[in-house]
Amino acid sequence: MISINHLYAKQQAGEKLTMLTCYDYSSARIMNQSDIEMILVGDSAAMVMHGENSTLPIDVDTMAQHVKAVAKGAPDKFIIGDMPFLSYRKSLDENMTAVEKLMKAGAHAIKLEGVAGNEDLIKHIVESGVPVMGHLGLTPQSVNQFGGFKVQGKSSDERVRIINEAKKLESLGCFSVVLECVPDELTQELVQHIDMISIGIGAGSAVDGQVLVMQDMLGFSSQFSPKFLRRYLNTEQLFLEAFNAFAKDTREQNYPDDSEQY
Repeated sequence: MISINHLYAKQQAGEKLTMLTCYDYSSARIMNQSDIEMILVGDSAAMVMHGENSTLPIDVDTMAQHVKAVAKGAPDKFIIGDMPFLSYRKSLDENMTAVEKLMKAGAHAIKLEGVAGNEDLIKHIVESGVPVMGHLGLTPQSVNQFGGFKVQGKSSDERVRIINEAKKLESLGCFSVVLECVPDELTQELVQHIDMISIGIGAGSAVDGQVLVMQDMLGFSSQFSPKFLRRYLNTEQLFLEAFNAFAKDTREQNYPDDSEQY
């Protein structure tokens, strides 16, 4: 199994790390056979798996079920469970109960967005023996505050803020940070100030590794095309061809044939 020490060793050796999202057992089982090191069970499941317009509606219990399924399918990978919207902005007891649910479901670390207001909690989680991955830049749980899914860190003030937030996350004990949708110039400067593992999505190439949503990189939807996305398959078309071939064979009575009957 890939441990946090394996991740540190690869970072120190200058090897780029890879992370994909995953939300179900079947996909995780295949991903477990791949060269991917980390799996993020992201709150993006709300959109990808449940058809929501943002990540906000998903809750801790639903996230824990996704983590549990992925952990069963990918026992050899390092699994990060995403803390959903407001699950870590309540009392310490409620916040830690949410952390406990994700960890006991099979996560090896948790991820949460932002810094301001989370400082004491992050420190407490780390001191409780749970690795924490931060998330800066475009933090989707703040979509209403941002006015949409927009690139962050364009102004000099924003750049300074994000760099200071990254330094703060590291000082609080985070082992890693996700940088989402920020200019490459900012990323190049930011990584000079931190030693923790940096993972980018739409953040250029200066980071220690990259993450993509599995369904996006497999081309499940031709309608979603952010600049940073590279599709490695056209799954939407492959699925349509297979579905239509099955419908055609059934209607023309070519399925099942003699070899496919009892």
